[in-house]
Amino acid sequence: MRVHILSVGNELLIGDTVNTNASRMGRWLTQAGLTCARVVTVGDEYDALTDALDAAFRQADAVLLTGGLGPTHDDITKSVLCGYFGVELVRHEPTLVAVRRMFERRGLAFPPSNFAQADLPANAEVLPNPLGTAPGLWFEHQGKPLAVMPGVPREMAHLMEHEVMPRLVARAGGRAYRDRYYQVVGIGESTLSDWVIGPVDDLLQPGLTMAFLPHTEGITLRISSVADTPARAEAALQPLATRISTKAAAYIFASDAHTRLETAVVALLTEAGRTLATAESCTGGWISNLVTNVPGSSAVFLGGVAAYANAAKTDLLDVPADLIAAHGAVSKEVAIAMAAGAARRFGADYALSTTGIAGPGGGSADKPVGLVWIGFHGPLGTFAVEARFFKERLVNKEKAALTALDILRRQVLGIPGMPYDLQPEYP
Repeated sequence: MRVHILSVGNELLIGDTVNTNASRMGRWLTQAGLTCARVVTVGDEYDALTDALDAAFRQADAVLLTGGLGPTHDDITKSVLCGYFGVELVRHEPTLVAVRRMFERRGLAFPPSNFAQADLPANAEVLPNPLGTAPGLWFEHQGKPLAVMPGVPREMAHLMEHEVMPRLVARAGGRAYRDRYYQVVGIGESTLSDWVIGPVDDLLQPGLTMAFLPHTEGITLRISSVADTPARAEAALQPLATRISTKAAAYIFASDAHTRLETAVVALLTEAGRTLATAESCTGGWISNLVTNVPGSSAVFLGGVAAYANAAKTDLLDVPADLIAAHGAVSKEVAIAMAAGAARRFGADYALSTTGIAGPGGGSADKPVGLVWIGFHGPLGTFAVEARFFKERLVNKEKAALTALDILRRQVLGIPGMPYDLQPEYP
């Protein structure tokens, strides 16, 4: 079953509201083995919505629509539907009773505009909405279903779960969906695809898909399978899952859809019984913030220093002033000294440091914007890596912090090599 989603509202087009409904609905459809084939957003405009309905019914097996069911003048969805189907609005008394009771329970006066919430297209089957004043609507047109839901996210979610999805699944005849997610860090998308995992055409088959989803923290890799039974869907995944988990093992820090790198690192340190300290200059405490966002991090994180000024590096981390004078604050030597100083000051097993040119100004030919030295101190030694990031200040801070955490992850696990093939330099 190919499903089209129509999202209605000027607020979605101009950016006042982020269209989270469409993404949630797409996820529901996918997990049920249905295909979310298209998402279309239109404004509160009669002709635009009519045209979108025409296209959806031509191209899809089912249509889901959200938004425009409210009682105000800009909510036109019901009037468009009446024109589209050639019917009139009729008063649905059970809906009016339910809306009145909702206001009574809250001790609120009943605004006259809410009478319109019970005026529904004559050919609609009403889907009760106990969370709001606008009921859902179900239509049959050209042998295809149209489900219409409010744009309020929690109301949409209730109707999707309790009314819409059971009907769609029964209509589709039941399909099984299975997926695997891998959280990947320290490598680019094309490098991961071309040189690490390699060609997978021999493993792909109808119903089995693979997607690379890059973001600022790394790459989320998803493989998914749809088949007529759960066992067949699971079996179709296995060869590709084995290929990925074997070849990309050094870069995978989690095998689910949501785990963040800092969470994985804290879990590793906890399991190993090791502790961490930080010494941050250009990242300004970003590493410490990420780590302490993780519940239970107090068991492994001893503390950190945001040593921005050179004097702070000297006074708080014991970095010799003449070392800074000789090599500059942004250097291998200072990064190493900062990491060693943090480990010593806090008595930590591991320490991470950062010093760089975050930008957008302050760079030079020798030390351009985006240059960051990341220092590491651990039981087996101390080193630093030179990373070259971007022109944007916040992006550089985030990338440096995440790269530092990935270096730590690799060291704790004994994984050879560095993220992005960076080369360690020793004292």
